[in-house]
Amino acid sequence: MRKHILFIFLSLFIVENNIAQSRGPKIGYIDMEFILQNVNGYIEATNQLEIKAQNWKQEIEVKKSDIKKLKETLSIEKALLTRALIDERETEINFLEAELVSFQQKRFGPNGDYMVQKSSLSKPVQDQVFTVVQDIAEKQKFDFIFDKTSDFTMLFAAKRYDISDQVLRKLNNSEKREQLSKKQLEAQLVKEKIQEALDENPELNERQLELDAKKAAKEKLLQDRIQLQEQKRKEFEENRRKIKEEREAKRNGTISATVEKETTNSTTATQATSTSKEAAPATKTATEVEREKITAERTAAAEAKKQEIANRKKELEEKRKKILEEREAQRKAKEEELKLKTKVN
Repeated sequence: MRKHILFIFLSLFIVENNIAQSRGPKIGYIDMEFILQNVNGYIEATNQLEIKAQNWKQEIEVKKSDIKKLKETLSIEKALLTRALIDERETEINFLEAELVSFQQKRFGPNGDYMVQKSSLSKPVQDQVFTVVQDIAEKQKFDFIFDKTSDFTMLFAAKRYDISDQVLRKLNNSEKREQLSKKQLEAQLVKEKIQEALDENPELNERQLELDAKKAAKEKLLQDRIQLQEQKRKEFEENRRKIKEEREAKRNGTISATVEKETTNSTTATQATSTSKEAAPATKTATEVEREKITAERTAAAEAKKQEIANRKKELEEKRKKILEEREAQRKAKEEELKLKTKVN
C-alpha cells in the first residue's frame, strides 16, 4: 500500500515537472521609472528637490561670478599694488575657489545632498515595489522578472509581459485601503480579487479589456445620440417660440416683449462683462508667487554678497593705505635721522 501511494506521488511529481518544462520559463518585466512617476506623492517631493537644486546651482553661479570679478580687479590693479597686497589677494581668491569646489561636492557630489535626498525619496518606493513584485511572482508563478530601466539591456519586450500596471495598482490599493470604511474596504477587496484573477489569466484579461472597450464605445455613442436629440429638441422649441412671438407682434402691431427683453439683457450682460474685466484685479497664480519669492531670495542673496565684497574691498584699501602711511613715516624718520647725523658730523 505504501509503495502504491509513493508511486502515485512520484508520478504526479514527474507529470508536474514535465508540464513545467514543456511550457518553458515564465518571464515578466517592470518599468521602474514609469512606476515612480505615477506613485502618489513622489512627483511632488521630486519637484521640491529640484527647486532646492536650482537654488544651489544659483549659489554656485554667484560664487563663480564673484571669483571672476576679483580676478579681473586684481589683473587691472596689479601694476599699482605691492607684492604683499598681490599675495594677499591671490590667497583670498584661492581660498574662495577651494570653498567653491567644497560647496559643489557638498551639494552635487557622489555623496552630496542632492544624491542622498534623491535616494531617500526613491528607496522606500523601490522597497515596496520589490515586495509587490515578489508577491506577484509567487502567485502567478513567474520564473524571472526584470527591471526595464536597470543596466540589463532589453532589446525587445512584448507589452503582454509588462506587469508595471499590476505593481502600480497594488501600491495604490494599499494606500487607498487606509482611507476606506469597513464596508468600502470589503467591496475594494472583492474588486482586487477579481482583478488578480484577470491578471493571472492574460487571455481572459485581454478579452475583458476588449469587452470593456466595446461597452464604453457603445455607451459613448448612445450618450452622443441623446445629447444630439436634446439639442435638436431645444432648437425646435426655440424656433417655435420665436415664430409664435413674431406672429403675436404682427397681430398687435408692436415689437415682441420677449425679443426686447432679450436685447436689453444682452446689452446689460455685455456692459457688466466689460465693467468686470476693467475692475477685476490681476491675480497671480501660485507658481508666479513662488517664482517671485525665489527671485526675491536670489536677489537678496546677490545683494548681500555684493555688500560683503564691497566691505572686503574697503578693508583691503584701508590696509593698503595704512601700509603706505607706515612706510612714509619710516621714510621720514630715516631722513630726519640722516639729517641729524649730518649735523653732528
